[in-house]
Amino acid sequence: MARRQTTHETGDAPPSTAKDPNVAAAALAADRDADTLVAKTVMINAPRQALYDFWRDFRNLPLFMENIESVSITDGGRSHWTVKAPAGKTVEWDSIIVEDIPGKVIEWRSAADADVKNSGRIEFVDSSNDRGTWVTATIAYEAPAGALGRLVATLFGREPKVQARRDLRRFKQLMETGELATSRPPFAAPRAE
Repeated sequence: MARRQTTHETGDAPPSTAKDPNVAAAALAADRDADTLVAKTVMINAPRQALYDFWRDFRNLPLFMENIESVSITDGGRSHWTVKAPAGKTVEWDSIIVEDIPGKVIEWRSAADADVKNSGRIEFVDSSNDRGTWVTATIAYEAPAGALGRLVATLFGREPKVQARRDLRRFKQLMETGELATSRPPFAAPRAE
């Protein structure tokens, strides 16, 4: 099975690897005017269908995505997202699934009135050596307040480029081991007074 690739003026490399990524070349369903493109890939030693099924239930995403407070399923292909923002704030939006190929692809876009306009695609592809699944997340978004918003988000550790890498690592860890490692002491552990 071949991975979907979009050819554009910089060649056949994924658009997110270009020196100046072309958001429109990512072939996402919406937000072609978004100013930032994030794409990360990780190999996970788990069956493709199991990874897809876990991700497709969006209520699971807060288990490994640090910035997501909650996702609720509203109706059909819609869901409501509440996400942490810098300075203790939150942003919310509704998301609409625009492509769903069971076991392979989930693509979404935010509703028109979203606090943060975004679109994205997650792809699940069997490795060529049958030793796991390649999971690729591609996200395009408009940072609130443009460059200043990105700077503030970076200072508060909420910049999506950094967070996407962390979240995919946490997803890998959760799916391979069944738990997430943390430096925080267990809730029930005795603490010095």
